[in-house]
Amino acid sequence: MRALQIAATGMSAQQMRVEVISNNLANMSTTGYNARRAEFVDLHYQQAARPGTINATDGTVLPTGVQLGLGVRAAAVSVNIAQGSLSQTNGDLDVAIEGAGYLEVTLPSGASGYTRDGGLKRSADGLIVTSDGYEVVPGITIPADARSLSINASGEVYAYFTDRIEPELLGQITLAGFTNEKGLEAIGSNLFLETAASGPALVSAPGEDGLGTLRQGYLEDSSVDAVREITELIEAQRGYELNAKVITAADQMLGATAQVR
Repeated sequence: MRALQIAATGMSAQQMRVEVISNNLANMSTTGYNARRAEFVDLHYQQAARPGTINATDGTVLPTGVQLGLGVRAAAVSVNIAQGSLSQTNGDLDVAIEGAGYLEVTLPSGASGYTRDGGLKRSADGLIVTSDGYEVVPGITIPADARSLSINASGEVYAYFTDRIEPELLGQITLAGFTNEKGLEAIGSNLFLETAASGPALVSAPGEDGLGTLRQGYLEDSSVDAVREITELIEAQRGYELNAKVITAADQMLGATAQVR
């Protein structure tokens, strides 16, 4: 009986949907996190009678045919690209990206990673790094005697000193943009890797080539909508229960068939 296998695929799909929703809710407080959405497509169809087939009895053409679906499968878990709200922190090295773009960092392997988490830190050597210690590209070193820092909307980093009136320009933070942001590979720790689907990174100064600008003293909140996630969680739970009932009904039908004498 096909209903058993079809309902089983439905239960697996709803289980995956719940897993995606649970990950979204777990990252409600993750800086720069964008919610994910599970997407599904129907499986192959068994063509018992193809539409347009000529009826052998009288030569008429079947208008619809008989196509029996075999269930559902996961097609993708896509990212909902959305700007999160900005929370004020007043930190010198906290920067939020207003608009498109990612900060580029250098991973231990030497490869480039990308993140929207602007909670930057200062290493023991004075370099600007992420919370995990990855150096932000291009490398900018903060002098040990710097009294304070200023980062403007275009990413220019200025240091202020006690014995000087004019600030010193230390460098400029750049942003990377992608043709298809949804094609980036998430590797955890708020980091992404470039893939063939995302296209190459297009690096430019903030505010140029369609990239966003930086705002010092702020961090971007997660874009997860808790109300929407809870609503989808209820829908997924009901979908799982309905598919389970189909399996129960199919089992009862098979049991009735086995008892026929």
